[in-house]
Amino acid sequence: MTRGHLNSAGKLTIRDVAGRAGVSPATVSRVINGRPDVSEPLREAVMKVVRELGYTSGRPSQVAGSGRTGLVGVTLPLIHHSYFSEILAGATEASYEQGLSVVLSPTLHEHDREVSLMERLARGVTDGALLILPEESKEEFIALHEQGYPFVIVDPHTPLDERVPTVSADHTSGAREATAHLLALGHRRIAVITGPRGWIATEERLRGYRSALADAGLLADPTLQIESNFRTNGGREATAELLALRDRPTAIFAFNDMLAIGAIQGARDHGLRVPEDLSVVGFDDTFEASITFPALTTVRQPLAEMGRMAVTQLLRLLQNRRIEALHVQLETKLVVRDSTAALPSNGR
Repeated sequence: MTRGHLNSAGKLTIRDVAGRAGVSPATVSRVINGRPDVSEPLREAVMKVVRELGYTSGRPSQVAGSGRTGLVGVTLPLIHHSYFSEILAGATEASYEQGLSVVLSPTLHEHDREVSLMERLARGVTDGALLILPEESKEEFIALHEQGYPFVIVDPHTPLDERVPTVSADHTSGAREATAHLLALGHRRIAVITGPRGWIATEERLRGYRSALADAGLLADPTLQIESNFRTNGGREATAELLALRDRPTAIFAFNDMLAIGAIQGARDHGLRVPEDLSVVGFDDTFEASITFPALTTVRQPLAEMGRMAVTQLLRLLQNRRIEALHVQLETKLVVRDSTAALPSNGR
């Protein structure tokens, strides 16, 4: 590749530099950003290729005059929440590797605010967008799609039109694995604290939970299913309700880590120990899962990879290339820590 040679997208990117230098895009990113965790010989080799190719960090000069802004919009409910920040970290790193800059637009879970932000992003401010857990309706997304504005939805919370590209985790498989883990420990009274009814995450995780129970020859007990709000206070309140039952559960599968942390707090409120008296499993594997006490057994969603995959899908749209799978589901993994244990011999 000679100086100024472009890739198939018409832009010189970090991947082009990495390919020429024989290193990973992440290494090129560390060199360009002056990170100290790169050896001096490797740094010089990468910078030599940067100079040869005429690569400019940030938005590449080749964007100018191409009809593109080099900007990608990202809407998300909250920036500080660890769930969203993990997805955002993967998306921004992947965007940077492709020479794209990100325009962040927090929506605060407000529908009207999100619609207003999307109108601005689609008005030529950005080339396309990633929408993380968006609030718009199916009809609003169809209208946006028919306008020709490229976008990819990460973790949709309600069912969408088949034409709208999405990236999510395999909720059903993850929930089945979490429930099977509790069953293997001897638990049979396994309660679930779910998210709002109708959300994809709620319905698919319920499907996985019931499937695992059925495999063990058990039917789901409706008294052991509490709908909540995906927040810590909701987990605490739902746990109080479950522990007030005459035949209380010996384990709780909470449908995200915040609910699970709330369940641990609720158990302590009632003088119970986790996991000695009550086992608790979460879903997400956010930062909080590893630092709460006891450390939380949970289902890991590949959050950063979901962000990266969404950028890959969006780039294909921007390049008018065919997307092989419009709806990508990434694999989950159970992470066993300290909040689950075998059912005591007395069944409590």
